[in-house]
Amino acid sequence: MFKASASVVLPTSIIGSLPRPGWYTVQLGSRSFLEAMVNLRYREQYEDAVSAHLRSQETAGLDILTDGDAHYDDEVGGLSWQSYPTTHMAGFSPTPEPSQYNVGAVAYPRGHILHDYLEARVLPRIVGPVGPGNLQYAAMWKTAQRLTTRPVKFGTILPELLAATVADSYYKDPVERTMALSQALNQELNSLADAGCPVIQLEEPQIHMVPARGKAFGKLGTEELLDIFNRTVKGLRGKTEVWCHTCWGNPSQQRMFVDTQSYQPTLEVLSRVDADAITFETCSSGPEDLEAIGRIIRDKKIVIGVIDHHTLQVERPEQIAALIRTALKYIPPERLIISSDCGMGREGMSRRHAVYKMVAMVLGTNIVRKELGLPEAQCLAADPRYTLTVTKSG
Repeated sequence: MFKASASVVLPTSIIGSLPRPGWYTVQLGSRSFLEAMVNLRYREQYEDAVSAHLRSQETAGLDILTDGDAHYDDEVGGLSWQSYPTTHMAGFSPTPEPSQYNVGAVAYPRGHILHDYLEARVLPRIVGPVGPGNLQYAAMWKTAQRLTTRPVKFGTILPELLAATVADSYYKDPVERTMALSQALNQELNSLADAGCPVIQLEEPQIHMVPARGKAFGKLGTEELLDIFNRTVKGLRGKTEVWCHTCWGNPSQQRMFVDTQSYQPTLEVLSRVDADAITFETCSSGPEDLEAIGRIIRDKKIVIGVIDHHTLQVERPEQIAALIRTALKYIPPERLIISSDCGMGREGMSRRHAVYKMVAMVLGTNIVRKELGLPEAQCLAADPRYTLTVTKSG
């Protein structure tokens, strides 16, 4: 059910995370979100941070917003994306311990910035049956949605990555662990949808990673990972708009692969995920897969990344417009959504860079909207009436 993107042609959004404001110094830790919101200082800083994230997206002119993943703590490489669920779900030990990342083809030498990301994996162990516990996604979404009239999208990591993240003293094998995490997340996501969240984004199914990394745990191939995704989102479609987010990773805004990867080997499997929209990196990874994406995935909306989350270079609107035009050769405008490649808040980017990347995205999309005779989005950040100095370039 298209709840957020239904009435807009070429809607714009970002994947999720944004850089934390420098004054946002409180940390959630292992407290529940509702418990933390009782604390005056935490509540004030959290709500102010969410407000700042929402307002920067509104000023840029985005159609579908996020809360910037403001509930994540300030951790090395943006690790909180993985540590938040493990420190708030039921079934985990209260004390964290060093944890090996059980994902194929992940090894970085000492002295590389991504080795710090591996060293930062100090996480609780599974010691009992996992459950939603204190994830409290609905409360977080409500906090953001009541601060704006535009739809707010909420995203979460998928179970196979969580299963690869932590040590386990309870389940017999990683497949059983993954299935249990999938069931727990499904309960939480249905509660989020029932609360009214208009878009729920499932982040990083490992389907497209299999050709590069091999089967997850040496057991889960593309078909098994497809089944896990569809189990995790069971019951959501019809209640909310479901996005499947795929990218090639960006801890500390770094590339995780030396060579550019292709989605093409797994597009047929990805076409069968139970989602309304699928996101693809097409800026940092290039547009070469667009023809195949348009040919194979024909019954879902396609979300293309037009700004690179790895680099501080702010894209030019005309570059973004050119990429959108390329996508329109293969995907009709009513099925195309414009976004970032991935999150911009995993340690390596300033707020100013992220803001101006969002502005560029809207301005580039407006170029194409104008060419197609579509309404343009208001971009207050680029309105010449509000410039602080008079310039010949406007």
